[in-house]
Amino acid sequence: MKATGRQRFVLPAIIALAAALLTVTPGPASAHGTTIDAPSRNYGCWARWGNQFQNPAMQTQDPMCWQAWQTDTNAMWNWNGLYRENVQGNHQAAIPNGQLCSAGRTGDGRYRAMDNIGNWQAKNVSRSFTVQLLDQAGHGADYIRLYVTRQGFNPLTQALGWSNLELLAQVGYTPSAQWTRVTTPFNGFQMNIPVTANGRTGRHMVYAVWQASHMDQSFYFCSDVNFV
Repeated sequence: MKATGRQRFVLPAIIALAAALLTVTPGPASAHGTTIDAPSRNYGCWARWGNQFQNPAMQTQDPMCWQAWQTDTNAMWNWNGLYRENVQGNHQAAIPNGQLCSAGRTGDGRYRAMDNIGNWQAKNVSRSFTVQLLDQAGHGADYIRLYVTRQGFNPLTQALGWSNLELLAQVGYTPSAQWTRVTTPFNGFQMNIPVTANGRTGRHMVYAVWQASHMDQSFYFCSDVNFV
């Protein structure tokens, strides 16, 4: 049957809309976890702009999130999926310098914008602060390691490398039953880990390595902080 003029106009529009819906997921696609305080880079972008991720105001108000949304929206919709499998504890071998925030361009490079250097929004913290890690799926932890960049590192101009980090806090084997059950901001389990970062002033990064217990699955999170 021959298509009318109206059909020729409507059908391509329907196809384009369907493709857009398949590309952009309106929320986290799977339940894993991340650091929510200080927020990891992609979680922070989602928390601030998820309801208006096409708002052009982001380009001037939050330019690092703007470039991240333009690079791959799924990095923010899947803020809880930044992990690698089968690393076997060899984190430095698996993740090259300059790619720590994307876990070595994991997920076919989905999170690559997290590595970009610039003025990411940073949370003000004191030298004694608490990192909150959300475990939505009840994975638990073989261990959690929290690093803070050394004094003199400038995240506004330098790419993050392993030598820039100092291990300042860690937690050993902890099943999810020993975490705090929470319902906000999401259902899951939360671990609060105190960190003392003596001698730090100004802008820094917190780097978390969470080795989940359910399988050899390693999560990596970059959070931006400002010591005041």
